[in-house]
Amino acid sequence: MAMINGGRVPGNREWETGDLMTCVIARLLKDKETVFHGVSSHMPMVAMQLAKALHAPDLVHLNIPGGVNPDSLRDVSYSSAGPELVRRGESYFSLADIFDLSMRGKLDVAFLGGVQFDAKGNVNASAIGPYKKPKVRLPGGAGSAVLIPTAKKAIIWRTKHDKRTFVEDVDFVTTRGNLWKIVTPLCVFGYKNGRVVLDAIHPNITFEQVQETTGFALKNENILVTEAPTKEELALLRRIDPKNLRSVEFK
Repeated sequence: MAMINGGRVPGNREWETGDLMTCVIARLLKDKETVFHGVSSHMPMVAMQLAKALHAPDLVHLNIPGGVNPDSLRDVSYSSAGPELVRRGESYFSLADIFDLSMRGKLDVAFLGGVQFDAKGNVNASAIGPYKKPKVRLPGGAGSAVLIPTAKKAIIWRTKHDKRTFVEDVDFVTTRGNLWKIVTPLCVFGYKNGRVVLDAIHPNITFEQVQETTGFALKNENILVTEAPTKEELALLRRIDPKNLRSVEFK
């Protein structure tokens, strides 16, 4: 990554946003880490396989149906939670065991979602508007209410980046805890000193674009530029994920 302070960065349009986000996520993962993804988590699922193929061969891939290190993503269902992840895995590790592993401090990374995020790192997956009379009732925290506070690092990905998603204060705090990174189509957020901060901006994106679509103030200093997907990464993505599951959330 290169250092910038705002401004437009040349990009390589041989890749799509889903490719870029998947590569960014894969680069965040380290060898020998134990990493978990839940339901509707195609992008993290593909990123985990990409990381294993590139630089983290001994990463342990855990998933919500209970599979450990599936040997491929062939015939994976739309939910990223189907039995094929178990059938193609090395062994079985139940969801209850995942929670126990995390609460014992042994889960390195958990990929989790949400609908609304605020400047303090709170996550809302419960309700938009007043909780008792919401405008929209959301599905709730499910595993995130346990895993975000207990996993060593929580990584969130979100394919929408707007002021309704990134707000000064969430309407309801579903969970908070070890938030590490948030990856969006525009940037990567980090979390420092109790506040969400802008770590990196993607190619062809400016600081002004990120600020205009974020509902809390950001500092334009020490910002990195995300490296575009390499030819090697793109070739591996096509082999690992020929059905382009990594981009289903954009459809």
